[in-house]
Amino acid sequence: MSMMKEIEKRRSIRKYRNKPIEDEKIIQLLESARLAPSGSNTQPWHFILVKEEASKQKLAEASHKQNWMISAPVFIVCVADIRCRMTEQTAVSLQEDSPQVELKQIIRDTSISMEHILLQAENLGLGACWVAWFTQEEIRPILNIPADKYVVGIITLGYADEAPKPRPRKKLEEIVHYESW
Repeated sequence: MSMMKEIEKRRSIRKYRNKPIEDEKIIQLLESARLAPSGSNTQPWHFILVKEEASKQKLAEASHKQNWMISAPVFIVCVADIRCRMTEQTAVSLQEDSPQVELKQIIRDTSISMEHILLQAENLGLGACWVAWFTQEEIRPILNIPADKYVVGIITLGYADEAPKPRPRKKLEEIVHYESW
């Protein structure tokens, strides 16, 4: 039961077939994210499923007009909730340059859950792409996401209508250090 097959095969898919994703597969994707590890088991993630064309178009527009996104039958908008780490009810507005150390923690943890979705999508025969080229003030209003939540990314999902070649990867010798830098 090696995950290396999925890891090696996974690609960012930007062209999708016009075929709906079975609900059972969507549940499996979300379940894989739910089981991700998080610091102090805070589980800061929330997921918004988007299938409606009008919402998908608005999200693609807010993502620097990446219109290829619209061909995906499902978007999973992955949102981190800082309240799992900040119990006081002070007003917080999260942006890309917000100084809270807790923001880095919830981004890290939610990113792990997103990678679980990407690998499970590959395992289920689905194509996916992680999209994060947007600003909070443009993306949040589309789905009524409060200012104290942080949109980490949008995962587009569907049956791939392309098969991108592997991209170059650095050799282990270039990135691995032993005992110190």
